[in-house]
Amino acid sequence: MSETAGTTDSGIVARGLVKHFEGGRVRAVDGVDLSVATGEFVAICGPSGCGKTTLLNLLAGIERPDEGTLSVGGQALNGMSPASADAFRRESVGLVFQLHNLLASLTAVENVQVPMLPVGQSAGSRGERALMLLERVGLTERASSLPAVMSGGERQRVAIARSLANEPRVLLADEPTGALDSRNGQRLLDLLDELQRGSGMTLVVVTHDPDIARRADRVLHMLDGRIDT
Repeated sequence: MSETAGTTDSGIVARGLVKHFEGGRVRAVDGVDLSVATGEFVAICGPSGCGKTTLLNLLAGIERPDEGTLSVGGQALNGMSPASADAFRRESVGLVFQLHNLLASLTAVENVQVPMLPVGQSAGSRGERALMLLERVGLTERASSLPAVMSGGERQRVAIARSLANEPRVLLADEPTGALDSRNGQRLLDLLDELQRGSGMTLVVVTHDPDIARRADRVLHMLDGRIDT
């Protein structure tokens, strides 16, 4: 089964994408065809264990496909070296994980600056941008706090701010509202809308949240490693 956006000028193009685990016994992604146009907001829904997170990891270059071809933001990910994949993510992709992956020894504002360090921005510009992003997610007052003293929802919002640090062309998010209360969930959705409409960022969001699905340009349903049309 496949899903196509009807355009060749796509932010993301996957053809016959396959990823297996446990010697092929687990077919996490099983022949996915996917096109996401530049600036499009796509929500991917489906039951737990259907392959959504694995697909997102493939789109980010974290996992390598066993079969198929994949291009994200005009770059072919097939055969890309680990170093090139790291550079690709740093320069082009923002990632929001289910587990925030914040560095425990760094404050909120320092965590947001981490993706900017290899880019070579000055300390002043890094700090200024990090504070601006924390303000956008409603965490100005938590800038100097360590992750250990923040709530799960606050840590998730720091992770969202961090994902935007290098002004990515593509944002990939795995259940971004899962740890947020309704007020901050709506705040995040407003931010996603602003990013897509204002900057033309391409958004792919794995979610069980019906509010995200309602705001997306398209909703894709995944089952047993395939996108079901």
